[in-house]
Formats: sequence, structure tokens, C-alpha cells
Amino acid sequence: MFDHLSITTTDLDRAQAFYDAVLAPLGVPRVNRRERAIGYGERPGGDGAPCYISIYLSRGDLVPDNRHWCFRAPSRAAVRAFHAAALAHGGTDDGPPGIRERYSPDYYAAFIRDPDGNRLEAVTRQPEQMAPEE
Repeated sequence: MFDHLSITTTDLDRAQAFYDAVLAPLGVPRVNRRERAIGYGERPGGDGAPCYISIYLSRGDLVPDNRHWCFRAPSRAAVRAFHAAALAHGGTDDGPPGIRERYSPDYYAAFIRDPDGNRLEAVTRQPEQMAPEE
């Protein structure tokens, strides 16, 4: 649905440490770092390319509002890893990993706020993966 999105921060170094940690479990690599921006994801171009995320250094104060970005996760384990990484890297809990039946019976998500107060979510609709029997 999205081609790209932009998120602002007041501290680019802090944002890089945070987003490196929370996007890694979702399989989204950091691909560049410039003076006032960081980029995540691949930019192969064309229809069907994954979404590209830019983290920009804000030129002023950020105003808390209803900004919300949701990332697709490949598994429930990735949703849990996203949430744990966020808490370990300066984020705050905004809803622990779990089923959100009000959205659908298979909507497994976690909600956090990054160090600047941006609201982030990771979601999967995949069932829990069972460990193979030995």
C-alpha cells in the first residue's frame, strides 16, 4: 500500500539505535545514513517494491498527536521481538504483544512509542509457529 513513509525525530543517533533494533526482527535493514536522515528497507523500484522508511531529523519540537505507523511482521515471534527491542532501546509500551480480537481473531500485534512519542505497531495474522518435535 505505501511506497514510502517519513518519521521525524529530535535525536538522529538515538533514533538510529532504536530503529535498528526494532526493525531488525521485522527483516527491515538500515540501508543508509546521511547528515539529517536515516533510510530503512530496499529501494529496488517498480510496483511491488517494499515500503521505504525515512527517519528525518526534525527542525523543531515534535508535537504529540495521533501519528501511527504499523509494520507487517513475518511471525508472532517477530512481533514479540519488536516489542522487546523497543523497550530495551528507549521505547515505551503502548500495548503488549497479543491477539486484538476487535480487529480480527487472528490479528496479533504489539504497540509501542518510540523515544520521540511516535506510535508504532507490528502486526501479523500468522498463527503461532510450533517448535518441531524431536
